[in-house]
Amino acid sequence: MSHPGFEPQVPEDFDAFWQETAAEALAAPLDFRRYPQGEQSRDGFEIEAVSFRGIDGSTKHGWIAAPEGAHRLPSFLWIPPYSRWSMLPNEYGTRPGFVSMSLNFFGEGPFHQETYSVERGYFAEGVMEPSTFIFRRMAQDALIALRVMEAQSEVDENRMGASGMSQGAGMAMWLSTLTPKVRAVAADMPFFGALRWVFDQPVRRYPLKELVDAMDAEPLGRERAMYTFSYFDTLHFATRVSVPTLVTAGLKDPAVRPEQVRAIFSAMPVTEKELVEIDWGHDWHPSMIERNAAWLRRYLV
Repeated sequence: MSHPGFEPQVPEDFDAFWQETAAEALAAPLDFRRYPQGEQSRDGFEIEAVSFRGIDGSTKHGWIAAPEGAHRLPSFLWIPPYSRWSMLPNEYGTRPGFVSMSLNFFGEGPFHQETYSVERGYFAEGVMEPSTFIFRRMAQDALIALRVMEAQSEVDENRMGASGMSQGAGMAMWLSTLTPKVRAVAADMPFFGALRWVFDQPVRRYPLKELVDAMDAEPLGRERAMYTFSYFDTLHFATRVSVPTLVTAGLKDPAVRPEQVRAIFSAMPVTEKELVEIDWGHDWHPSMIERNAAWLRRYLV
């Protein structure tokens, strides 16, 4: 791991940028409602749809899954991977003894499904400035979703975690540095780490290639985008992680390379951390179900 891209180079105003970003989300009006739904069911859980006002005033949708009769239980926010679809309340998004909540970042319905296409990609939206990069808005909406989850009677506000895969894993780690509300993280194949290393080599796979296309389309596009990335690199957030964090790497993962995950893990100063490497690609693995549950139980129950 000798490449300089594996060494964090955190901007001097990184903390100020994110403190301001988080403060806006944590001070935004909390406007939400829950309502019955008939699309999804899971034994042992009551599942309701939820809608809330996002940071830009638009309506976001998601769901809440609570064990039957739940009251002040531990919980986790389940953040989607890169996509415009909604995660479903399946075995990965629910755990016995936990309340969980997920959201769609793009105003689609709580159970919306679609296949990725380059035309629907969003990686490059606003990428030429940190303040306009889409992930700033998404991080704020995730913080608001966390506040919505906290407000539910089934949830113990002192025992909340965050979890996800890829984009969801990286953003779960981000949230843990932006608010003390997140007490533990389970992050499978966290995205957007060690980006100087990533873009020092050919990028041929979408959706990440959306960024290369955008950089190539503008004068100084690469320089401007790399400046933006320095505020969103999960490797840089990792240097601020202070809560127990479980990280998974896939040894055959072509999208989030194990080298990236190891760099992220090494950068975390927290002592309560664990790295699990599995012989797997960029996808859910059955072992994540109980392993992540055990991790969250250890620190939230």
